[in-house]
Amino acid sequence: MQSLLVLATAGVSGTAHRRLRSLLRHLVLRPGLQYRSGELVRGVRLQCTAAGETVNIGDVSFKLKAPRNPELVPVNYMSGTLSQSVVQHLRWIMQKDLLGQDIFLIGPPGPLRRSLAMQYLELTKREVEYIALSRDTTETDLKQRREIRNGTAFYVDQCAVRAATEGRILVLEGLEKAERNVLPVLNNLLENREMQLEDGRFLMSAERYDKLLQEHTQSELDTWKIVRVSEDFRVIALGLPVPRYSGNSLDPPLRSRFQARDIHGLPFKDQLTLLYSRGPNASSEKVSQLLSFATTLCSQESTSLGLPDFPTSNLVAAVQILDSFPLMSVQHLVHQLYPYTILLGKEGITAVEDSLRRFELQDLGSGLLPERIINLQTKHDAKSLQAAVTVQMADKEVTIQVPAGPRPLKLHSVSPNFIMTPSHERLLAEMIQSHTVKDICLIGGKGCGKSVIVKEFADILGYDIESIMLYQDMTARDLLQQRHTLPNGDTAWRPSVLVTAALEGKLVVLDGIHRVNPGTLAILQRLIHDRELTLYDGTRLIREDRYQYLKDELQFSDEALQKRSIFPIHPSFRIISLAEPPVIGSSTQQWLGPELLTMFLFHNVKPLTFNEEIQIIKEMSMNMPSDLAHQLIAFAHKLRETKDPTAQSLASSLSTRQLLRISRRLSRYPEESLYHAINKACLSRFLPSLARSTLEKHLRDSGIEETNLNPEEQDYSCEINNGNLIIGDVSMRLYNPEDKIKVPDVLFYENTQHMMVMQDMIRDSLMGEHLLLVGNQGVGKNKIVDHFLHLLNRPREYLQLHRDTTVQSLTMQPSVKDGVITYDDSPLVKAAKRGHVLVIDEADKAPTNVTCILKMLVESGEMILSNGRRLVANPLYLRGRKDVIPIHHDFQMIVLANRPGFPFLGNDFFGALGDIFSCHAVDNPVPESELAMLRQYGPDVPEAVLQKLVAAFGELRNMADQGIINYPYSTREVVNMVKHLQKFPNEGLENVLRNVFDFDSYNQETHEILINTLHKHGIPIGAKPTSIQLAKELPLPEFKITGHWITNQIGKAHQQLLWPTETHQLHIKGPTYLNIQRYPLERHESRSLSFTEEFAFWKLPMNEVNIICDVAVSQGEMESTLYVATCNPVSLYFMSIPGNKGYYVDFYDAFPRTVGSIWQPFITI
Repeated sequence: MQSLLVLATAGVSGTAHRRLRSLLRHLVLRPGLQYRSGELVRGVRLQCTAAGETVNIGDVSFKLKAPRNPELVPVNYMSGTLSQSVVQHLRWIMQKDLLGQDIFLIGPPGPLRRSLAMQYLELTKREVEYIALSRDTTETDLKQRREIRNGTAFYVDQCAVRAATEGRILVLEGLEKAERNVLPVLNNLLENREMQLEDGRFLMSAERYDKLLQEHTQSELDTWKIVRVSEDFRVIALGLPVPRYSGNSLDPPLRSRFQARDIHGLPFKDQLTLLYSRGPNASSEKVSQLLSFATTLCSQESTSLGLPDFPTSNLVAAVQILDSFPLMSVQHLVHQLYPYTILLGKEGITAVEDSLRRFELQDLGSGLLPERIINLQTKHDAKSLQAAVTVQMADKEVTIQVPAGPRPLKLHSVSPNFIMTPSHERLLAEMIQSHTVKDICLIGGKGCGKSVIVKEFADILGYDIESIMLYQDMTARDLLQQRHTLPNGDTAWRPSVLVTAALEGKLVVLDGIHRVNPGTLAILQRLIHDRELTLYDGTRLIREDRYQYLKDELQFSDEALQKRSIFPIHPSFRIISLAEPPVIGSSTQQWLGPELLTMFLFHNVKPLTFNEEIQIIKEMSMNMPSDLAHQLIAFAHKLRETKDPTAQSLASSLSTRQLLRISRRLSRYPEESLYHAINKACLSRFLPSLARSTLEKHLRDSGIEETNLNPEEQDYSCEINNGNLIIGDVSMRLYNPEDKIKVPDVLFYENTQHMMVMQDMIRDSLMGEHLLLVGNQGVGKNKIVDHFLHLLNRPREYLQLHRDTTVQSLTMQPSVKDGVITYDDSPLVKAAKRGHVLVIDEADKAPTNVTCILKMLVESGEMILSNGRRLVANPLYLRGRKDVIPIHHDFQMIVLANRPGFPFLGNDFFGALGDIFSCHAVDNPVPESELAMLRQYGPDVPEAVLQKLVAAFGELRNMADQGIINYPYSTREVVNMVKHLQKFPNEGLENVLRNVFDFDSYNQETHEILINTLHKHGIPIGAKPTSIQLAKELPLPEFKITGHWITNQIGKAHQQLLWPTETHQLHIKGPTYLNIQRYPLERHESRSLSFTEEFAFWKLPMNEVNIICDVAVSQGEMESTLYVATCNPVSLYFMSIPGNKGYYVDFYDAFPRTVGSIWQPFITI
């Protein structure tokens, strides 16, 4: 059916008539149609009658009314040709409007539903009240919000109430995003046009109000606070079908109050006509094939395969790119619209590529790709900032006009943090293409260089950057506007960085859209699709051409529009979002859904090639040996390219950012080993056993080995000389603080292992790194940091995180003074302002989506505070900025966290943010260091007791590493026990041990393991005074003389011998080389539970056929040595007493084993 659209006007002259006439020219004129005033041409007619202004669509007529606030009427939504399907939708909406029914436009994601609603409002000259719903929407956002002025609280009407009383159209977008039981507040307003307000007023339907007005006066109704709901009030709801798409399903009482219409998309023919009109230079065949491919992916068959909908609304942007680049690879363009290689699994990728082949969209090398930007030129335009960019594609050069910023254009980078590579040149050229038509999203792994690429892109086009770190708990208000109080106590709204950037034409970087809740991000859809935004205080931001239309057609000045809270969005404003790749098959980390696909053009930041990473490392770390650089990059690429998921998880710890940190460190400290640097970056000490063994295997295969096998043997003495702190071979200048009271002072007993950690910390501090210390509980992380700062004389700000830590509490601490809410600086802000060291403790206890905001502070040197202020490190960004706090050049962060994994109940801070810090694994001291430290805590505690405690707890920690027990017993427990024994020496060791092990007394299995381990090391748990087990006494027989020999006879004594003798010649062979093997021994104390003659025993690794021949002990000055000789075969075992290492010598070559009845040697020592 062909719908008829007719406009009739009579007695109207001036602007309104001209607007409607111009509007209908765009609306009805299509190829093959002619327009003549007052004449019907193929069902479309414009005529003047005496009945007033009327719009006719087919057989449906609507009488127009002059709007009281024409600036609230949507404009420029009907530019171009409207298809027949759109006209039919408009006719249906008009029918429901005439019936006084509220409507619900339901359909797939995209701007089409909103565009239809706005086109109808523009056609009928209706004022609009728009609200984008999200999970943060509350009743006050719909009805009334309380404000304070001059100490008095009052209510301000919100969109629903304003629309009802002023006769406007209320557009509700995203009903599936709102939390349950929020929207039912509108039920009575939708059904009966009635609503009770918080300020005591009552909204009443027009029909009932008019009846009351016949019986009562206006003043009486005003006294009763009854307010008339306009008969022109309507509601247009826009939503997605649930459950096909994610969200909350409609409440049945709410759903029953709407009339629904499916807006599935434009028909193929209408869509193709639209695309042809937007890309006259593009190949019509390519455009048709591209639309066919998109339609296939939106079909029911593709949905059954689990493929997300293709964003058909973005085809216009793709065709515009093809219009400027006709030879562009269409397959590459499809990947920007629909990044299927990172979005789908193997089966999905196969299905998409089959469709590409079916529609002949696989270029197979025939399509061209942008290679690099070769020229930039500023275009002087009074209305907008433009740049002419020339992009090279093979042997062709294409020049396009793109939006630009106010700063000078820079074709060649001057940043020391960016090294141009071929892949970066291609990516920047592709981003320039997308920048002409739409906002961009960069997808890449952690540390691959997304942020520096965006900074380079901004420098090329002269943009100022506004970075916004997104996090999971971010609300819509955090993105758009925040409530705050003025100094006099009045409430006000503060625009966000996003809003100010939109007004000033800056480049906004949304870092981490994979973290933020999709329902929160959806409030930006109208800003991205239509460049229009409605804020919480009623302020409207509209596109530049629409703002200019209001000025020209309605004769409004800038002052008049700003007084009505209407502002233009700068035409240069753009958004670039950064994200990590979605996790295929994950229910929580598959963030790239159909809605988000319609909002951006996507570019995949692929890992750098081997040669590119070598180039970057050589140019940024000039002193690093070439062979080490090749070895490091080869090892990282080997982990990335393997199919082993364990090795791939290790590769995430060796991002390009981390490789640069390793190379800078090795170039500055060449004496360090690559083996140590890689293990430090991967935090190998706390890896699971399988991952640790995989890392060791790949290190061996790559020829990377530890060079310093005994680092504890080096000198790590600490001294202060000439104002420098010297630890080992590293020195650092002492700090001269103004606030000495914040310099920590803690009891600390130095030991080799902790001094090694502090030496590493000094090296990283000299390189300007922020530090992350990871370890078990009680290993001394806090003491190391406090002593480290005490030695350097650095003031400290302390911040402890917990489960309820929020982004706001990290940056500001609100308080109330004299009835006014004020915000005090948090320790983080104080440290940044004053150049102190910020110690963040228990970082793993806070949600990673909260602590992720530290990334922007560490990486970019910027951070937006909850009260609108900003921390900025670069002094160049301080000029002309308000509410900016410069970051002191001495500011440093030291973050403390427990190791990831069970039994620790925290979050994986290292996995989320580990690559932006220089990481240090803090472990329990080795036995020698721990024993030396305990001697200082307990100088009067017997040495034997200390040795038993160290040995027992060392074995318990090994059991925890192996997963035999859950709790990793730490040095803290041992220190506390030694302190107890030092203070109360008469207290039994068993009673002191219970202070630690009573936690496990109710777990029978663990309790038995603990008891056996303690007994093994001679700690008397459970021993009783009566537990004495002595051997049975056996009497020896009386001595008897059995014979004697006389050896001192002279003369022919040898003739008196009773035994015959024979003489043989000995043949000596050799030499024989003996192999001495070392093996660990476990000493088991025998007097732990009871007293016995046996003191201790060791189990020798003997064979079943070995026969012990002799045992001997040699006495030494310091220790004794035990020897055990065996035969069958002949061998010798020996060990030091006491000791935990044994040695084995095989004498097979000296005493070959014989067979049969031939003599077997029996040896003695």
